[in-house]
Amino acid sequence: MGGESTTRTAPRSGGTSSGPVGSRTGQRLSGLAVALGLVLFLGGFGWGALVYRPYTVPTSSMSPTIAAGDRVLAERVDGGEVRRGDVVVFTDKTWVSDAPVVKRVVAVGGDTVSCCTDGKLTVNGKQIEEPYLPAGSLAENKNIPTVKVPDGRLFLLGDEREGSLDSTAHLTDAAQGTVARTAVKARVDAVVWPMNGMLKRPTGFETLGALSRPGPLGTIGWLIVAGAVLVLGGGAYGPIAKRTSGRRARPEAAGAR
Repeated sequence: MGGESTTRTAPRSGGTSSGPVGSRTGQRLSGLAVALGLVLFLGGFGWGALVYRPYTVPTSSMSPTIAAGDRVLAERVDGGEVRRGDVVVFTDKTWVSDAPVVKRVVAVGGDTVSCCTDGKLTVNGKQIEEPYLPAGSLAENKNIPTVKVPDGRLFLLGDEREGSLDSTAHLTDAAQGTVARTAVKARVDAVVWPMNGMLKRPTGFETLGALSRPGPLGTIGWLIVAGAVLVLGGGAYGPIAKRTSGRRARPEAAGAR
């Protein structure tokens, strides 16, 4: 009896495999990558939520460092950790009764601050370079009489000196415009919307003492990115292995019947 030749691509068992695609080692590594990625991704967000608080800056008093409407991330810190040059978030009912305020610390307890010498802010007799001021702006646009900052308090200015309601607007107060360290809630690390990134270090204050170290925002960002890459990479293993195995499949001749 004559037979006919046919071809088939299905397995000899006649069924279609519905099990995991790829080698066992690949499957295990894929699962491990996804699990580790989730830990890093969720851990990064959790760490960030514990350490940072978001704020929206409503005015342009910190321009051009922070524009009106910018969204910032501020590290929760104790007021005792604040140093010269820091941009901080604080609350003081004598300034604003129902909202936090964002300003730059230019002098701390024990400092003597005044303005100006050759158009520059002077702290403890030293002229301070302030590259974060608006282009063409001079610190002398803000006339500051000599102020001795009491211990435990801070003297704060906006980077937009001409329009900022800062310590100079409260010089007639009992505390001569200074704010208690305990009023500080957080220290601004970065502008995240728009994505302008980390604030530049206020190096002009280094001659007066050590500056604050940046918070862990950079590390947190890398954890989140690494976690996302691992999750996506691990999850893509199955489809990639399936496609690869499909390409390797070859039609085989069936026996004569």
